[in-house]
Amino acid sequence: MDHSPEQIGSSSADNRPSLGKLTRRGFIAASAATIASCKAASSTTSTGPNAPIKSTANKDYRTPSVDGPSLRNNAGNPSANFSKDAGTTFSRVLVSGNYIAITFDDGPHPQNTPRLLDMLAQRNIKATFYVIGRSVDLHPGVLRRTVAEGHEIGNHSHTHRLLSKLGDSEVRQEMKLCQDAIGRAAGVRPRTMRPPYGGLLQRQRELIQNEFGYPTILWSVDPLDWKRPGPSVVASRILTNTTAGGIVLAHDLHSQTVDAMPATLDGLLKKGFKFVTVSQLIAMKIDAGDAQASVKPTS
Repeated sequence: MDHSPEQIGSSSADNRPSLGKLTRRGFIAASAATIASCKAASSTTSTGPNAPIKSTANKDYRTPSVDGPSLRNNAGNPSANFSKDAGTTFSRVLVSGNYIAITFDDGPHPQNTPRLLDMLAQRNIKATFYVIGRSVDLHPGVLRRTVAEGHEIGNHSHTHRLLSKLGDSEVRQEMKLCQDAIGRAAGVRPRTMRPPYGGLLQRQRELIQNEFGYPTILWSVDPLDWKRPGPSVVASRILTNTTAGGIVLAHDLHSQTVDAMPATLDGLLKKGFKFVTVSQLIAMKIDAGDAQASVKPTS
């Protein structure tokens, strides 16, 4: 005889108590309850071959790093006191040794920047952060941490406008408002600036240096990370194009850029590069004559 779902379990031929008329849903619920009660009963058993085995925690164990211990930057702490006559604009600096500066624009960012700071601290790397004034006002605590951990702060304007299209009074305001925001948040004053989009007329560069003391900092390596090509591409472009005295451009505004940093930083360290801040790099500047003299002739 066919049973409809509604009639399942309506009678019992072996004198078991009748379940009455159960719907399919009721039958499933009753079965689940029975299974659950069995599990609960078995979990309370403290003796026998199936009893759980207890062990003490191994407090000395530490989860190993997937890629092994990170390399450590050994640049030391060179002077950052560069001469006022060092220059008006830098995209790289002629130095003696494999020193480079890595820079991050458009922060501080509430999630990406702290994550990046962890990566830098793990490797003893000091970077230079070109911050936007209005972002500093939104996230002053992030900037305070950045300064406390020994990184350099640069002026990247207050609202990230193309300065080459602005009048002198507007350029002054962009510099001053950003400088003031940095001072309120962390009690420091920038020593260099980077124009948004790299756009700044030569006349404006001289004005800013004369009135604020900032040389204009551009870059020698641009991974185009703002196009978000992916972490592996960002890392490859930086590793391929970085040379001694270089200034690397990146943006902690983008999570993909921060994702690229472990491989980037470790790769540069493996190549023998030493990381310093932009001011430290400028302070290391040597002239072309000294560079030629330092090259030993080969026999």
